[in-house]
Amino acid sequence: MSRSARKIKVGVVGGGFGAGFWWHEHPNCTVEAVSDPRPDRRSRLQERYRCDKTYDSLEALIQDKNVDAVAVFSGAPDHVPHTVACMNAGKHVFCAVPACISLEQAEELRDTVRRTGLTYMMAESSYYHAAVISARNFLAEGKFGDLFYSESEYHHAGLETLWFNPDGSKTWRHGFPPMLYPTHCTAYLVGVTRERLASVMCVGWGHDDPGILPNAYNNPFLNETALFKTDKGNAFRVAVFWYGAHRGTERGQWYGTKMSLFDPHPNGLGSIIVRTGGQTEKDDGGFLRQLSAFEPYALPEWWKTDMLPEPLRRASGHGGSAVFLTHEFIDALVNDRPPAIDVYESLAMTVPGIVAHQSALEGGRQLPIPSFDLAR
Repeated sequence: MSRSARKIKVGVVGGGFGAGFWWHEHPNCTVEAVSDPRPDRRSRLQERYRCDKTYDSLEALIQDKNVDAVAVFSGAPDHVPHTVACMNAGKHVFCAVPACISLEQAEELRDTVRRTGLTYMMAESSYYHAAVISARNFLAEGKFGDLFYSESEYHHAGLETLWFNPDGSKTWRHGFPPMLYPTHCTAYLVGVTRERLASVMCVGWGHDDPGILPNAYNNPFLNETALFKTDKGNAFRVAVFWYGAHRGTERGQWYGTKMSLFDPHPNGLGSIIVRTGGQTEKDDGGFLRQLSAFEPYALPEWWKTDMLPEPLRRASGHGGSAVFLTHEFIDALVNDRPPAIDVYESLAMTVPGIVAHQSALEGGRQLPIPSFDLAR
């Protein structure tokens, strides 16, 4: 935990998701300025962060020489253009998900971070969900044995309410392909094991739905389901659904040779651990099988621990992740170290979804996933 007195001066751009963080309460941070083209959202940011300095555009804010870093919460298609603009102006960047929406953008983002030497971090909330923190700890302690299979799901029906602006024009979310928003799922594996997703086959559903066509992405799908193969030869299933009779969730589960961990299920089952044991039982066909131990697991309230500075030890939004994301970015800058979700981890979580969507467009053809790492 840093004890430095250094203060990072942050500019916050985007009064939607951007108003859910804790920059103003971090001991090493002050909010220097806020920006949003909509006056109502600018006011929301001002009130949230107790900041009087406002700009009506990102382009104006990044000219402010007092701003050290910019938290970018614009629409997904603008993340890379806005990040590049910020970095070209000498600003570190904390950016909402996804990191990019095309392979060309992925390359531009990586190259910009390398060229400028500035810090980039993606604000992936799942990375700091309680079960994901627990899974990282269990893996480090060797409790899983070998992790051979994982699953994750991001089910979010009802996004139609976000498809249109108050004036009736379409927002960037209208028709946005589910697999171009993959990081709430991929963080459940990449953010635990740091495996890379090497290939994918994906199936889309919702062909030619009149609610999403035409759209800016020529996307016919409301739901997409992908099966990935990792660079370790393991399987990983991801399901991103915008539609259907399901309860909203952002969850995962990890299968190991010694222990498995299951995130709480929206249909009522809480967090569960299953352990291998020496006992056996007979199945309904009379055959012997291993009888694994089944136990409830109370997810720790990690935000109450010294993982966070005292002022940020509070329950927060997006699965409790907002305070962790706030601290990780600021602490990385103060201590001149890479953040946990740096540009390479961000692209490892984002790029597989881009390729998965292409697979779905090609009828589920298996496709290789390019790596944007330098050397690992």
